[in-house]
Amino acid sequence: MTGDETRESAQYLSFMLDGKYFAFDVLKTREVLSYTKITPIPCTPAYIAGVLNLRGSVVTVMDFRQKFGMSESVITDDSAIIIVEANYEDGMAVVGALVDAVKGVLRFEKDQIEPPPKVGMRLSADLINGIGKQSDDFVVILNVDRVFSEDELSIAREHFEAGAGELLQGESMQESAAAAG
Repeated sequence: MTGDETRESAQYLSFMLDGKYFAFDVLKTREVLSYTKITPIPCTPAYIAGVLNLRGSVVTVMDFRQKFGMSESVITDDSAIIIVEANYEDGMAVVGALVDAVKGVLRFEKDQIEPPPKVGMRLSADLINGIGKQSDDFVVILNVDRVFSEDELSIAREHFEAGAGELLQGESMQESAAAAG
């Protein structure tokens, strides 16, 4: 059993992608950021938006619309980056998920969550902890530890641990030059 199956009720941070509701377990969510500058990284998959500086740490950000085969993200005032902690090897990887909008925290009782369907899913059932029922809407509850592949978590952990110093120093020099000019 996973941790989600042992609790009677749980809280989930809900967000929108292409008009559909998704959610992460709040216990895996570190923080939510308004959209901020993301620095692209060459030679990475298209759904890796790049990295951002989170209080001196480099965090890899993935565009969830592209990752899930949806139309390309359009940045709006509602766009957000959800910072999560995913289990990776013997530790944790800190990763950002670019989403259309964060909707808030939802509480689901155990009987409000159904297992993911076995057929007709665009997403692998392994990536989904369950489908939450909220009024007339369904919320796809994603498994944070599985929604990011091993390769992606490896990239994220390398950026986080290495600090991508050259990249951020380059940004700081550009910003200083712009401020001075």
